[in-house]
Amino acid sequence: MVKLSTRSSYWRMITILLLLYRNIVIVRSDDKQSDGLTLRKMRSDNHLRVAGGGGGEGSFFKVALFADLHFGEDAWTDWGPQQDLNSIKVMSTVLDTENPDFVVYLGDVITANNLPIHNASFYWNQAISPTRARNIPWASLFGNHDDAPFEWPIDWFSSSRIPQILCPANSSEGDVCSFKGTTRLELMRNEIENSLSFTEFGPENLWPSVSNYVLTLLSPNTDHKSPLMLMYFLDSGGGSYPEIISNIQSEWFRNKSNELNPNSSIPEIVFWHIPSKAYEKVAKIKKVAGKRRRRRTHCVGSMFKERVAAQEAEMGMMKLLTERPSVKAVFVGHNHGLDWCCPYEKMWLCYARHTGYGGYGSWDRGARILEVSGEPFSLKSWIRMENGTVHSEVVLST
Repeated sequence: MVKLSTRSSYWRMITILLLLYRNIVIVRSDDKQSDGLTLRKMRSDNHLRVAGGGGGEGSFFKVALFADLHFGEDAWTDWGPQQDLNSIKVMSTVLDTENPDFVVYLGDVITANNLPIHNASFYWNQAISPTRARNIPWASLFGNHDDAPFEWPIDWFSSSRIPQILCPANSSEGDVCSFKGTTRLELMRNEIENSLSFTEFGPENLWPSVSNYVLTLLSPNTDHKSPLMLMYFLDSGGGSYPEIISNIQSEWFRNKSNELNPNSSIPEIVFWHIPSKAYEKVAKIKKVAGKRRRRRTHCVGSMFKERVAAQEAEMGMMKLLTERPSVKAVFVGHNHGLDWCCPYEKMWLCYARHTGYGGYGSWDRGARILEVSGEPFSLKSWIRMENGTVHSEVVLST
C-alpha cells in the first residue's frame, strides 16, 4: 500500500468520493417489498413484522450481517477510496444474491481514527448506501473504530509536510487542524434520520450509552402481535469508551428481557461488536480438542486464522445469557480472520464474516446470513461470499 500526501493525490481522492456519492441512488421508504413478504416499521413500538405468505411453512425473515467495513480508511490516499468501492461491491453482491429483509451493521462501519474530517457521517452514509439504495431496512451498532480519535500519519511529518488542503498553514481558526472527530451521538443522530433505519439511541444512564436497544420481530400472522423473536443490540465500547459490556448494561438487559420475555418463551438473539471472554474459552476448547484429543468439535466455520481479541473484562453479561434458555445465539465482528460458530452452554457464539476491504487482513470477503422461520421456529445461518459461493451452513435453533 502506497500512501501519497500530495495535493494532486488528495484532489483525486475527493473526485472519486464525489463521483461515488453522486452515483448512489438513495431511496427512502418505510416499506420493503420482496417475494410476497412485507417488512414494515412501526415507529411507536419499534417492531418489525414479516407478513404475507400466511405465516405458514415457507415464510421466513432473512438478515444480512455486514461487519468491519472500515469506510474512510486512508482516505487521503489513492488506496483508501478504492477499498470503499470494493466494499460497496461486496455488499451489493450479497444483497442482490440473498435479497435479505433486513441488514445489521455490526460495528466498525468507519475507521474514524483515519478520518481527518469533523463529519465522519459522510463516510457512514457511503457505507449504508447499498442497503438504502435497495430500499432495505437496517439497524446498526458501534465498534471500537467508529468514534476513535484521529491518528496523525507519520508521513505527514516528512519533508513534504502536512498536506495544505487538509491543514491550512495560515488559517486563523484554531481548531481547523485538531480533527476532533465525530462522536457516537453525532453519528447516531445522522443515522436515525433515515426512514429505513431501525437504529435507536440507548438509555442515557448506560455506559457505553449509545447503541443499546431491542427490536421485536412479530409473527408472520397478520391477525395478532405475537413476537416471533427478540433482537438485542449492545454497545461493546472502544473508541471513546473502554472495550467492555458494563455491569449497568447487563442490568439493562436483565430488566428489559424480563419485561419483554418473562417466561423465556420467545427466542432471543444478541448482537455486539467485540467478542466476550467466552469466545476465548470456546476457541481454546476447540484447539485442545483438535490438536491434543483429536476428537471432532461442533464448531462450524471456514476461518480460524487468529486469536480471539476479546473485551477487556467480563462483567456479567454472559452469565445472564447462559441463564436464559431463550437466548439462541450471539453475533460479533471485530476479528477479521474468524467466521466460526461454536456451541457454548445452550447457545451459539458466532462471528460474522469480514465484509469490508478496509481494516487488516487479506482474507476473502463476505457476510453472515441469518434465516428465521416461524411456526415452528428455526434459526439457520450461512456465509455468503463475494464470489457468490456459500459455506458453513449451520442450524442454530429449531
